[in-house]
Amino acid sequence: MAGLLGSSSTSLFSLRPLSSPSLRSSAFSIPTNPGKFNWTRFYGGIGIPVKKSKYQLRFSISNVATEINSIQQAPRVATESQRPVFPFAAIVGQDEMKLCLLLNVIDPKIGGVMIMGDRGTGKSTTVRSLIDLLPEIKVVAGDPFNSDPEDPELMAMEVRERALKGDELEVVMTKINMVDLPLGATEDRVCGTIDIEKALTEGVKAFEPGLLAKANRGILYVDEVNLLDDHLVDVLLDSAASGWNTVEREGISISHPARFILIGSGNPEEGELRPQLLDRFGMHAQVGTVKDAELRVKIVEERARFDKNPKEFRDSYIAEQEKLQSQISSARSNLSSVQIDRDLQVKISKVCAELNVDGLRGDIVTNRAAKALAALKGRAQVTPEDIATVIPNCLRHRLRKDPLESIDSGLLVIEKFYEVFS
Repeated sequence: MAGLLGSSSTSLFSLRPLSSPSLRSSAFSIPTNPGKFNWTRFYGGIGIPVKKSKYQLRFSISNVATEINSIQQAPRVATESQRPVFPFAAIVGQDEMKLCLLLNVIDPKIGGVMIMGDRGTGKSTTVRSLIDLLPEIKVVAGDPFNSDPEDPELMAMEVRERALKGDELEVVMTKINMVDLPLGATEDRVCGTIDIEKALTEGVKAFEPGLLAKANRGILYVDEVNLLDDHLVDVLLDSAASGWNTVEREGISISHPARFILIGSGNPEEGELRPQLLDRFGMHAQVGTVKDAELRVKIVEERARFDKNPKEFRDSYIAEQEKLQSQISSARSNLSSVQIDRDLQVKISKVCAELNVDGLRGDIVTNRAAKALAALKGRAQVTPEDIATVIPNCLRHRLRKDPLESIDSGLLVIEKFYEVFS
């Protein structure tokens, strides 16, 4: 593929099933034998087929290091028990969206990405395709909050207490989670609630973690985020601001880390996003419908190939998928060594100031995104070209709205960039 993602092709795929005890649904029945409960647990997830369009990136990184910095080799893309997922490496087009997603995987502190565009342009499909590419991280075994065994700030209270006592923490490697937040989810399901099973069987009050706990150190994806209920938006705002989720339920007060990459997608025709939540997204990508007739035909043909034999189609992209995984892993391990000149930092802040960007999030995110892009390209120094690539996505959603302005906000950012960096 001629860009970062190797040879081009098209895309359409299904979300892989999520199966985890934290996503279980429990049921019980009372047998004829009094005094005994027969508990039957059901584990599993749902795979949702979704459609997709074609994609391609704007720069080449064919010389990026291929070293994979992980304790265990990443698992193969699909297993027999999972529904087939269209490979990310086969996606062509929508460069802006793919770039923003990759940069957030490399540096989660960028703060997520908001994807807005026409319906049927592959927004949710592209996001969910990241499942195959997510790297492995160290977590404390048996901890429902995915606590980091090396960073106290990312440890749950119980794990931190064990660490302070000097207890040895069992560490395992696991892939970064991607959690879908349904529009109809209840606040209890998102934040967590009382564990009824434990209350009935053991007679004690216990906390059952919600989606925010599962998403800690992972990705929280909200499709049609502009249609999300206000009470759930408030929950996301609180967690995104503090990095912690605090639950007060039935005499129980518990806090746990909830630092996640927030990814949202939506159609602007269906409503605007609340400014408070929009500002929490580190980057903003705009996608449009593919106009090229040849490209559209190829998308249809590739979809037919995938529907006919998903395994064979996926096998044809294994090499490119593994190469991309290696590039992401290498970029994550080298990110801390990437440097940016102070002169470039001053110019970034000057652009933000002259565009009247509120707050300093724009400055911080632009610096982080530029470093992540340099790491992705295999360089240890940020260049003005890196900044020019990411700054429209970092600032366009932070500009003040002018109802009389007909120029796209991303173009305004680019114009100001060349004016300052000239």
